Amino acid sequence: MAARVQVFIGVGSNIDRHRHIRAGLEALSETFGKLDVSPVYESEAVGFDGSPFFNLVVGVQTDKSVAELSQCLKAIELANGRRPDARRFSPRTLDLDILTYGDLDQDTDGVELPRPEILYNAFVLRPLAELAGDHRHPVDGRTYDELWQLYDRDQKLWPADFCWPG
Repeated sequence: MAARVQVFIGVGSNIDRHRHIRAGLEALSETFGKLDVSPVYESEAVGFDGSPFFNLVVGVQTDKSVAELSQCLKAIELANGRRPDARRFSPRTLDLDILTYGDLDQDTDGVELPRPEILYNAFVLRPLAELAGDHRHPVDGRTYDELWQLYDRDQKLWPADFCWPG
């Protein structure tokens, strides 16, 4: 059996956000068991004109390979109305992205790890810093807390009114 690895997953939605984020968290919980869940933030769409997003980060332990994990997340997205042919910058019912997989620093099974957006998007870095502030970025080497304290891009985000009982 493969060793369990700490994985952080970015979760987002800007279509029927409460319903899809809850459904995504339920599916992740059914798949991985205990979830570590960051606060949820609302942010403007980045890269296109669209409704605001809800974003958060979830931490899980898994023995799935990167490919198996990626397929699992895609299946959860599709089960929640994600269109497989959707453009990269477009509205999303549910978006699940592998942010980190242990300390991997390479393109693995078509997944770039760690995900570059960690360093560029406030809606990824802030919830990651709140959930795992003392963890170090596998390439940069600084903690997510340090990276968030130094973040200086002009991206607006604010706490969202969201509660998940899980």
